[in-house]
Amino acid sequence: MMYTENFYRMALNKTEGIGKGTLKQILMVAGSACNVYEKPETWRNRLRSRKHPELRIQLTDKVKASVERDLHLMEKFQVQMCHYLDLDYPQRLKRCSDAPVSFYFQGERDFNRRRVLAVVGTRNATSYGVRSLVKILNDLKDSGIVTVSGLAYGIDTVAHEESLNVGIPTMAVLGNGLHTVYPASNKSLADRILSNGGTLISEFDFDTGPDRMNFPARNRIIAGMADAVLVAESALKGGSIITAHIANSYNRDIFAIPGGIFDEMHAGCHDLIRRNIAAIATSGQDILEMMNWDEVAQTVQTQLFPELNDEEGRIYRFVQTGKKSIDEIAEHCADYTPSKLAGVLLGMELKGLLFSLPGKCYGVEP
Repeated sequence: MMYTENFYRMALNKTEGIGKGTLKQILMVAGSACNVYEKPETWRNRLRSRKHPELRIQLTDKVKASVERDLHLMEKFQVQMCHYLDLDYPQRLKRCSDAPVSFYFQGERDFNRRRVLAVVGTRNATSYGVRSLVKILNDLKDSGIVTVSGLAYGIDTVAHEESLNVGIPTMAVLGNGLHTVYPASNKSLADRILSNGGTLISEFDFDTGPDRMNFPARNRIIAGMADAVLVAESALKGGSIITAHIANSYNRDIFAIPGGIFDEMHAGCHDLIRRNIAAIATSGQDILEMMNWDEVAQTVQTQLFPELNDEEGRIYRFVQTGKKSIDEIAEHCADYTPSKLAGVLLGMELKGLLFSLPGKCYGVEP
């Protein structure tokens, strides 16, 4: 019996014994989840290896029943799925080796906005931490950013609430299924996020509870979806510090708000700064300048090169946001053939618009 592509995608989520990396390889070779099940010859021989000499993915009665139940719940609660093969899958997240094969969401399906700032911090936020974060988000209210956080107590709650208060769209990544909001006290906040153009996201099955083991996985999605991470307040150890280190491994920019030298609730921020993992952020302008998100500066820089054509301008504006690898530029300009892209990049180098960096990366003059 043939099922829908979405049915097969959800069935793959429930496959046991095969890692996410292998599943992504299978999907890329097969071309669709449907082919994984219905046309195993399209991928099995090509992916045969010592580690997986006989890769087999079967649609068992147990998996069928589970998927049918989840599909019913998704329809009832207006939950959708975003899959690794979808064109609108978050491109920042897709470049992370441990990106989920798929995730569920409620709300807006817009995961590739121009500027995304993750905000993380302690659940035991102090008045200083709250006031500092409120100030920075107010500074950023007209910058065109989107915030992403974890809907937890403390700094996460402030990040979402103040984003909504100043008109910044916000996304919340949950450590449980979308059947409920955890903590329950943030249910009204979750509703506000959805009613103001935001999104609730979870990679976990619909009825998964908020197990503590889920939160490190949640944190990697927060880090992976963002251009930069702001650690608003944190002790020396905690989930937000883990998120910062994950983001650093993804080559994301990290910012930290400093506090008093006797303040244990900022010891984690100070450690990130001391180790040159994070830059100090005392205002939104600090973030705008270091991320090159200052509209005035971008306009002036673009005017310095009036000879930019449409193709060059598209690449220049993309690289302006921070150094980019050749693979990132190719993904951004997916409609360019490899030869066309190579020609445009070479021409821009000769004009002095771009310069080469180690690791097959490009940058622009600051």
